[in-house]
Amino acid sequence: MKEKVLVSACLCRKKCRYDGKVLDAKFKESIGKFYRIIPVCPEQSGNLPTPRKKSFITDSKNGRDVLIGRAKVVNEEGKDVTKNFIKGAKTALELALKHKIKKAFLKSRSPSCGEKGVTSALLKKSGIKIEWVD
Repeated sequence: MKEKVLVSACLCRKKCRYDGKVLDAKFKESIGKFYRIIPVCPEQSGNLPTPRKKSFITDSKNGRDVLIGRAKVVNEEGKDVTKNFIKGAKTALELALKHKIKKAFLKSRSPSCGEKGVTSALLKKSGIKIEWVD
């Protein structure tokens, strides 16, 4: 049986990016040979629409600081979407724990899934190994 991995849904050609575009990537097919993919989009899980305004982590630019209330996530119009990002991160962690996932492949340069993203910070804190994909 293949090991289950959490994968950013946008890497699985799901229409969930902030701009509504589908990534033209073969990532899902390449790792699908080796892993059972469990797709997740923390931003959609946090009740944000697709498409949506681009969001950024303020102050420290670090997802760990968002989780402890030291930084916020705001969209390009200045709206605070911190609660949505935290809810999405918690949903991703719940999914990982439910499926006993130990590894995740996440989209780089994302305020959720990027190296300094909110979801990445929560998954790493919980001991899940992460590899980031462009």
